[in-house]
Amino acid sequence: MIEFKPVKEGKVREIYDIGDSLIMTATDRISAFDVILKNKATDKGAILTQMSRFWFDFTADIIPNHMISVDVKDMPEYFQKDEFDGNSMKCRKLQMLPVECIVRGYITGSGWASYKKDGTVCGIRLPKGLKESEKLPEPIYTPSTKAEIGDHDENVNYEETIELLEKQFPGKGEEYAAKLRDYTLALYKKCAAYALEKGIIIADTKFEFGLDEDGNVILGDEMLTPDSSRFWPLEGYQPGKSQPSYDKQFVRDWLKANPDSDYLLPEDVIEKTVDKYKEAFELLTGKKFM
Repeated sequence: MIEFKPVKEGKVREIYDIGDSLIMTATDRISAFDVILKNKATDKGAILTQMSRFWFDFTADIIPNHMISVDVKDMPEYFQKDEFDGNSMKCRKLQMLPVECIVRGYITGSGWASYKKDGTVCGIRLPKGLKESEKLPEPIYTPSTKAEIGDHDENVNYEETIELLEKQFPGKGEEYAAKLRDYTLALYKKCAAYALEKGIIIADTKFEFGLDEDGNVILGDEMLTPDSSRFWPLEGYQPGKSQPSYDKQFVRDWLKANPDSDYLLPEDVIEKTVDKYKEAFELLTGKKFM
């Protein structure tokens, strides 16, 4: 049996090159404030992978994506074991584009802080009088650069994404920048409307795209998971304050309250976090997480 080693390791995910395609594995590691915690969160990786699978299928009419299979039987023998089952995805190889495609449908987080200061979010002027967590009149596209691990992404405006892409793909900058913006907004609008029917507000999210061997723009990475998005429960939603969410908020809150924790969390905090991920998965997909 051939053994494989990750060719790339992120805070949570590992990527293996199997020749004609890649295996992306979402581990049970959990990160907060750009640090990998000492705890593992059982099932978290599988929830993220299965949620991405659901959304990739749901949006295949808008744009093709990199998913080939989530069945380990379709992967080399090395991956046909428990540690990869459910949390691994076989994917097409893409040349990833250097833009993190962020879309905001509600004003919250760093966007709210910026708006309070000068009425703008990432340079985009918004109407006066918005409250924290309020729905924006129209979703806004606020891209950033993709930083290496340990560095911070930098917000860029649309014109700067054209320059960034033009540098790497002469003669194609404007075309690719427009496609990234238009795909990002179309994906968000379709998925946010669907999620709302299921009782979940998608406040904001990010997408990543790459090029296939023919130069077509393809959706890659993960999609609309609690790791890459802000999910809020529709029930009890009230603008004017921050909202409870289906993500790592329990973890972040506990770490803030316990600065000497050395990034080791009590098990109940981890359990509550995973329960929130499961709840979001089950509401959105209509399936019990197994």
